[in-house]
Amino acid sequence: MINEETDMQKEEHSKSIETRKKLNFYARFVLSLVVFSAFFVLLYLLFFGNVGDTYRDIVNILVGTFVAVLTKTADYWFKDKDDPEHKESQELNTTSTTTSGIA
Repeated sequence: MINEETDMQKEEHSKSIETRKKLNFYARFVLSLVVFSAFFVLLYLLFFGNVGDTYRDIVNILVGTFVAVLTKTADYWFKDKDDPEHKESQELNTTSTTTSGIA
């Protein structure tokens, strides 16, 4: 009886972690799309748009700052990192295997 309750709680906790992982992924993906879209709009304005001289300088500055933002965005997606949700699910799995062996 107690094992069934703890198993159900662990399963529920595991589902909530997976849901949070999916939501975080979608949020990060959408934010990355917004950053890349803004960069491409700025590039279009810089090279193909009819922009006045004063605004062209501002667009140049914005393109320069977006290069740094794009670098950080690419670092986020392509560098190894410690994901808190991944650690939490690993801890849940290791505790479930060790506690099930005790009972």
